Amino acid sequence: MPDDKKRKVQLEYPCLWIYKIIGPDADEMRRAVAEIIRDRDYKITHSRSSETAKYHCLNVELSVESESHRTTLHEALKAHQTIKHVL
Repeated sequence: MPDDKKRKVQLEYPCLWIYKIIGPDADEMRRAVAEIIRDRDYKITHSRSSETAKYHCLNVELSVESESHRTTLHEALKAHQTIKHVL
């Protein structure tokens, strides 16, 4: 693998970050985000739904303080039973 493919993107923290979350119930996913993020400011927007509306994709935008904060939130979102995928 070329060296440029191995390099990790360097982010300057704090920064805005968007998680894409996917699951079957948009309202339940919104409640899950509120539970996980609690009193921090965030914005949720609908991204899209599957053709049959079986799955929904939401964008969750918020400021993250560090890489560990970003990955901790990612893991918490991924672990919630309502959320099937986190990108």
